[in-house]
Amino acid sequence: MTATSGRQTESERWRAESFGSTPERDALFTTISGEEIEPLYTEEHTADGDPDRIGLPGEYPYTRGVYPSMYRGRLWTMRQFAGFGTAEETNERFRYLLAHGQQGLSTAFDMPSLMGHDSDHSLSLGEVGREGVAIDTVDDMQTLFNGIEMAEVSTSMTINAPAAIMLAFYVVAAERQGTAPENLAGTIQTDILKEYIAQKEWCFPIDPAMRLVTDMVEYCSNEMPRWHPISISGYHIREAGSTAQQELAFTLKDGFTYVEQAIERGIDVDDFAPRLSFFFNAHIDFFEEIAKYRAARRIWARELRDTYGAKSEKSLLMRTHSQTAGVSLTAQQPYNNVVRTAIEALAAVLGGTQSLHTNSHDEALALPTEDAVRLALRTQQVIAHETGVTNTIDPLAGSYFVETLTDRMEEAAYEYFARIDELGGMVEAIKRNYPQREIADASFQYQGEVDSKQRIIVGVNAFTEGDDENIPILRIDPSLERKQVDRLKAVKASRDSSAVEGRLEELKRVAAGEGNLMGPLVEAARAHVSEGEIIGALQTVFGTYTETPVF
Repeated sequence: MTATSGRQTESERWRAESFGSTPERDALFTTISGEEIEPLYTEEHTADGDPDRIGLPGEYPYTRGVYPSMYRGRLWTMRQFAGFGTAEETNERFRYLLAHGQQGLSTAFDMPSLMGHDSDHSLSLGEVGREGVAIDTVDDMQTLFNGIEMAEVSTSMTINAPAAIMLAFYVVAAERQGTAPENLAGTIQTDILKEYIAQKEWCFPIDPAMRLVTDMVEYCSNEMPRWHPISISGYHIREAGSTAQQELAFTLKDGFTYVEQAIERGIDVDDFAPRLSFFFNAHIDFFEEIAKYRAARRIWARELRDTYGAKSEKSLLMRTHSQTAGVSLTAQQPYNNVVRTAIEALAAVLGGTQSLHTNSHDEALALPTEDAVRLALRTQQVIAHETGVTNTIDPLAGSYFVETLTDRMEEAAYEYFARIDELGGMVEAIKRNYPQREIADASFQYQGEVDSKQRIIVGVNAFTEGDDENIPILRIDPSLERKQVDRLKAVKASRDSSAVEGRLEELKRVAAGEGNLMGPLVEAARAHVSEGEIIGALQTVFGTYTETPVF
């Protein structure tokens, strides 16, 4: 803040004479992160004229956006998350979304696929196709994109522990369409560190899991120049109950850890950093969310340049996908979620996101219906084409409040970085449950504020009368599970079993050494080896993981 010793500033005079004589509401004047909010922000609150802290769009430090023209040049990609049942059902939903103006595909996998289980595994019973699409073999991946030119569509796949396997399936499915890996565009999440922190979907211990991530980075650097091998995800950290400050800090520290691992592998930072992307939560605290995006770009650019020696401007650009906050949706008065989603989406846009998924109002109850998905997509289209917010770049820049929040968000992130470094880095911090414990504490505090009505959730702890009537929800036909299991059995019965055994043995051999596993995984996909079989083979070498619980 600007020094003002020896005289009273105008804001101090205003606070003493005008503001001080009026009563305030009995309310909690903080951000969700707990940051105290002043009644008024002036130039006294902002940084002392340091141009590197704001800058211009498309120029270092990218606070105001990663591209010079931002949405005046090109709107963000409207990428709705979709997946349920078997590959056939999700293929139909993909075609529906593309027909209604969606510009990219985003794939949700079912729980067995996320955990590395085949649909016929005993732990998969009752979960096949329930909250995403079931993908067991490359044949399912081929069906998923039937009639969709994989060379012409950008695809996002939200999967982490088995991400290398799904990427191999995707490469071979495209190969069957006549598309080479270098022509594929898209992103696969692969952010295994946030799994141990927040989402809890893993297949292996942390160290071999990190090796797989680096194998993918190396493979994509050499074979898939248009593909983003990691989408470093704060979304699930936030959904687990973190604050915005924790989401920012832990996500960025995860990203720096992936950078360090790749550099240790001998990969030049400028060969892979341009293909790293991010995935943030767009939560309900409007201005705090905007500040989070602006601070994130600034920190990433500085650290990639100054700490990791990136020379290419493309390495400094933090490109991010955003999704509105699932955790903010309520089962009570679900139509209120339309309003929440619109506000959160607007925050992501004003924060400068590159692509966006808007949640459907019925997602607190079930997977969304087609009508709900269409309304969610229309929400983005209204923001893009009717509100005027895309007409100028970073329209809130220079706001005393937003710039102060951005600075404070940055400071809080570096405070967390210092604590994590004291513990020996992010991997060691996760093994010692540091981020998990911080998130648990933040979640407990937030829930206490809701329970005591310090924070009002409309329709939940206040204004509870009204539109709680039943709304139509999507119901998954139970017969789809049997259909998927039968499909898997048919694939296993028709393939060359000796080829399968050979591919699994080669996979174990490479896993026991130091070679890159992506080549053997692609060969296994070509031989119709299933996801569960691949995971099982790797677990014989890598072992499994059991979390130490946080209380």
